[in-house]
Amino acid sequence: MHIAEKGEGPVVLFLHGFPELWYSWRHQIVGLAAHGYRAIAPDLRGYGDTDAPPSIHSYSVFHIVGDLIALIDTLAVDQVFLVGHDWGAAIAWNLCLFRPDRVKALVNLSVTYRPRNPTRKPIESLKALLGDDYYICRFQEPGVAEAEFASLGTATMIKKLLTFRQPGALIVPKETGFAGLSPSYNTLPSWLSEEDINYYASKFEQKGFTGGLNYYRALDLNWELTAPWTGVQVKVPVKFIVGDQDLTYTTPGVKDYIHGGGFKRDVPYLEEIVVMEGVGHFINQEKADEVTAHIYEFIQLMAPKVVVASL
Repeated sequence: MHIAEKGEGPVVLFLHGFPELWYSWRHQIVGLAAHGYRAIAPDLRGYGDTDAPPSIHSYSVFHIVGDLIALIDTLAVDQVFLVGHDWGAAIAWNLCLFRPDRVKALVNLSVTYRPRNPTRKPIESLKALLGDDYYICRFQEPGVAEAEFASLGTATMIKKLLTFRQPGALIVPKETGFAGLSPSYNTLPSWLSEEDINYYASKFEQKGFTGGLNYYRALDLNWELTAPWTGVQVKVPVKFIVGDQDLTYTTPGVKDYIHGGGFKRDVPYLEEIVVMEGVGHFINQEKADEVTAHIYEFIQLMAPKVVVASL
């Protein structure tokens, strides 16, 4: 496992999403280190300079969470502050579900907790709700998305995904494929440079996209493996941050879950929900300073207070 780290102090562990790397947290690593924390961001299994086993069955939540527990053990700390975005957020929810003893507090971005539905597998549910052309459904067949991405070129595909900003569920018709995704900017936005795109592209050129796509392909496998946790709540202190233009926030049913009581029911120690106006999915890069401040404020609040008694 490859990690990036900076600073000294209590550990803040950052988990990236798709199609990203440790690099997605570059701003927060610097910011939290400056505030007296040891910021650590791995390339997750299948990404960047971390090993990428080929089998879908090597990407269950138990494998990914197991990697992170091993990392925490290697750091020789009992607990960490945990921060996740996109797939990193999904993994963070599971880490807190399986091993709450290793997490002081969680700040998750974009992706809510998704309790297990005991009556229907995830892909079947997604197809029923959003159709076969929903992007997660389109990712299921091994090799298909990889071939489309290759035909477009790695840098072009990274640019399309990181700048895509249309609200609502991401639908990718087979007739047009991912080539039909229109970036929401004629030029790169101020928060994303050609240098950034080139860094991402260089790593995905080396490693390919299969590792990251296997997280989606293991969704039904995860459903089978996590049956013992049906109905279990996530019981760590949580702050949740999302942009109001994020495709995860604007997908049908999500706002009602967040604001209608379902989220708080499943995550009883949900302390704060922040909805940032005019912000899309890649929130930790688009609003880097604001997100860093939100993380710092929450972990400061959750840190054990040291009281010095005078004699």
